[in-house]
Amino acid sequence: MIRLIPKVFFNHLSEGLDLFVGCLGFEALYQDESLAVVARDGAKAYVVESPEFAAKDRPEITIETDSIEALYAEIAAKRPLLLHPNAKFVETKPWGAKEFAVLDTTNVCIVFRQW
Repeated sequence: MIRLIPKVFFNHLSEGLDLFVGCLGFEALYQDESLAVVARDGAKAYVVESPEFAAKDRPEITIETDSIEALYAEIAAKRPLLLHPNAKFVETKPWGAKEFAVLDTTNVCIVFRQW
């Protein structure tokens, strides 16, 4: 196995693109009316417009990085209101990883972790 690529559902494709492209700096590799494939560095996701599935699933996704401080500075400068209220700063967790997170308006949570 090489990579796990999540499919994240939103009521409107624009909500997912706002999170992944507007906030997290991903690039849209492909986009049609209901699907976008987004990527940044080695991370990739499928952003899908589906109100039915969006109502059933608000995921928490973790992205590991080796440059958490730089990533945090970028996101905090660009979209500070999306920093998760319970993880809005980089901090070392009891399990030894440094983490922070973002939480979008649809309750999709992206945790960034550096071991």
